[in-house]
Amino acid sequence: MRAWVLPLLLVLCGSAVAAGLISAGNAGAATAVLLLFLVLAGVNSPLIFPRSISAPEAQRRSAVDGRPVVYWRPGCTYCMRLRIRLGRGARRLHWVDIWRDPAGAAVVRAANDGNETVPTVVVAGRPHTNPDPEWVREQISSSP
Repeated sequence: MRAWVLPLLLVLCGSAVAAGLISAGNAGAATAVLLLFLVLAGVNSPLIFPRSISAPEAQRRSAVDGRPVVYWRPGCTYCMRLRIRLGRGARRLHWVDIWRDPAGAAVVRAANDGNETVPTVVVAGRPHTNPDPEWVREQISSSP
């Protein structure tokens, strides 16, 4: 539920602003504002990310197929940047939402001196905090 707080707040705020604009007789601006807030809510929701799995399952799959594991959380602008810049290649990674998986949060804290800094990408057992998306893309292409 925590992952949906920011998107829900954005929808509620956008609805309130749009309602105010409609009551002032400005339906066009209300539509534009509501659409903007809906887009922001969608981008900040877990919907644009591939389905998350548990940290142990991601580690097991990574050991089998050699693909990187990405630890992320909803609302993180750096995670969104990584996801968007990877495009369709993001589906080849194993994604772990640290807000839903305590084991994933523990992995991130262990890699970042106790901080939950995301995205943390683990490649061949080595963590990389907020790596360049192009570097991650290279890791995807080099994995089987």
